[in-house]
Amino acid sequence: MKNEIILTIGWISAIQGALGMGGRMFGDGPWGMLPQWWDVPTAGYAAILVAGLAVAAHGESARRRSRA
Repeated sequence: MKNEIILTIGWISAIQGALGMGGRMFGDGPWGMLPQWWDVPTAGYAAILVAGLAVAAHGESARRRSRA
């Protein structure tokens, strides 16, 4: 159960980072929920994307280890 939560948090973070970065680069402003609360620069969204992918990868590997 813990691994599933970590995996979900990682994917949600990665999606928020991708939406913010994509909106700043290709749209008129960042997309997603984060711009509702904070003004994050484009590099910040890239860092959120990378961190979310790292957390998701960790959650996925932990889930696979627990199944084996």
